[in-house]
Amino acid sequence: MCALESAGREPEETMVPRRLLLVGEGNFSFTASLIDTLDPGISVTATCLQHPDDLDGDPVTQENLQRLRERGIEVRFGVDCTQLAHALQAHDKDFDRIYFNFPHCGRKAGVAKNRELLAKFFQSCADVLAKEGEVHVALCRGQGGTPADEHQREWHNSWQVVAMAALGGFILSDVRPFSCEAVPGYKCTGYRSQAKSFHVEGALNHIFTQSSPFEGSQPRTFRVRLEDQWFSFTEPEALAGKLNRRFLEASSCHPIRTINEKLIAELSKHFPLRRLKCSFPLLSQGGTSILPPGTCDLSAFWISLREDNSHSESLTAEITQEMEEVLLLFSECALPKSPGWDDCIAAQEGLHEQAKLCLRPSLLVHAEAVTCSPDFLSGPLHILSGPVYRKCHISPFTMPAFHETLLILGLNKNVKDSRLASLLDHLKDSLDNLLTQTLQEGSSLSPSVEFVLQPNGKDYVIHVKSLHFGPDCTENLIIGTVVTSIIVSHKQQCFVFVSLNLDLLAMLVYDISDWRLLWTFDNRFLKRFAPGKTERFKSYSLYPPRYVHDISFWLDKKKGFDDLEFHTVARAVSQDTVISIQFLGRFQHPETEQVSLCYRLTYQACDRALSPQLAAAMQSRFRKEIQRQLHVSLR
Repeated sequence: MCALESAGREPEETMVPRRLLLVGEGNFSFTASLIDTLDPGISVTATCLQHPDDLDGDPVTQENLQRLRERGIEVRFGVDCTQLAHALQAHDKDFDRIYFNFPHCGRKAGVAKNRELLAKFFQSCADVLAKEGEVHVALCRGQGGTPADEHQREWHNSWQVVAMAALGGFILSDVRPFSCEAVPGYKCTGYRSQAKSFHVEGALNHIFTQSSPFEGSQPRTFRVRLEDQWFSFTEPEALAGKLNRRFLEASSCHPIRTINEKLIAELSKHFPLRRLKCSFPLLSQGGTSILPPGTCDLSAFWISLREDNSHSESLTAEITQEMEEVLLLFSECALPKSPGWDDCIAAQEGLHEQAKLCLRPSLLVHAEAVTCSPDFLSGPLHILSGPVYRKCHISPFTMPAFHETLLILGLNKNVKDSRLASLLDHLKDSLDNLLTQTLQEGSSLSPSVEFVLQPNGKDYVIHVKSLHFGPDCTENLIIGTVVTSIIVSHKQQCFVFVSLNLDLLAMLVYDISDWRLLWTFDNRFLKRFAPGKTERFKSYSLYPPRYVHDISFWLDKKKGFDDLEFHTVARAVSQDTVISIQFLGRFQHPETEQVSLCYRLTYQACDRALSPQLAAAMQSRFRKEIQRQLHVSLR
């Protein structure tokens, strides 16, 4: 085992580091101890800020330097760790690991100066680190400002290492105790820029990796063919990166598909199944008796279709590829189209008009099309799965895009049919089995599934009581609904529709604390899952910092205020980094009677490096957008 692991990190199945860079080496005792434990073939470059003349009077340093020279270790002097690109040659870049042990500006420098040092160091590391490389920063007890510290300082009195790393595009991926015993001979000196030692009890080694970048928020344009005509539409900014992800396809190893397959396998033990291919269009006119009232009208993402006669060759290659991919979602349906779809096509005949459709808020919009199909059989349990989209308020367990599985069972309305009770019993057992697969032995966090009968006496809401997500999850999570409905075209039959939120199920089963991780483009997410297995998820982004911004504005007397749209705008401009919107208060001017509202927004990324500056820039854009879209006046 090389000392990289023994100095505070357990081995992982990751890239073996071949090139190491150590910065801020005071007396070079760490490098001198490290080289005795390294595997052959690992290249080490040790640097310090001082020049050779500054170190002549220190016999310990000279002894260590002699050892390094004898071993052929490259040593560089006068290297500023905040200017690594300038200090190193082009061929000396792409290091696999960069180590900075106990950084400090010297003497009695305060936390602000040391934060600045860290920020500039991380920004410098981005220039010389390999793509999958790591930055290791050892800090004394409490300095880092993360919950990993046994004795945690107040945030404002810490070095805020995760926020400073974000300025260089890094996220904290692991934290381990720093062990001097792993590198015998290492002498921690430099207390107040002197040759005095300092205490390292409780010190932590923070391991940072490069974050996926925040992309520009330019929404994509898609083309879609309806009957014989081509139309284009722009994806809603609040859904950027969530269309056409194909998580449920056979080639996918996404945990959402794994959960869906396991659920279906469980149900197949008790019911004959028919899996329906989700070839229905994503676009819908809305309006169906199966959906809860107002679902499509109030919370749907409405799309303006524009007639598009452009030829694909006239578009850029990137956009053309996106458009070709999205056509798979709008291909001709193997089953009958939803009611009203022909009216939707007819609405396009006005060449100079825009027709408005919505992205389907639920697979229930296709319920009548499925049951009216000549291939529909009353005996088997029919299963339809696919992505759905709906506007929602920002909260930890509500999401604007998720994957839904719809179970459809036909019943004889004139005869007492025991299959409904059987379906609910077996569904509860299947869900309970899924939700307990990753529980640790002896755990007291066992979730329980409950079907809560609704006031109409025939429908149910499916609740899950779970403590997986800590004290914030104090209420039952709603993971689905059971709807009993009579389709007009079926005189002797009624139908049971069970809608399940696969994303919430995946979060519960794999112990994924943030739904946004399911939609990440970071390849490290999928690497955490073995195909077909259910194991607890270990995050690669620990203790992401939070930034709080308040906003206050006057309402337009002539226009109402749409709270849901307020949340949707925040979601869009922040690229899903706003995790909480708290209403602080309402004020009405005694003379003008004008009303003012005040909110508090909390920003936090779950998989990317969100810096204080970037969060402030998002807040600034949010202020502009609510003025433009919601017609409010900022205070």
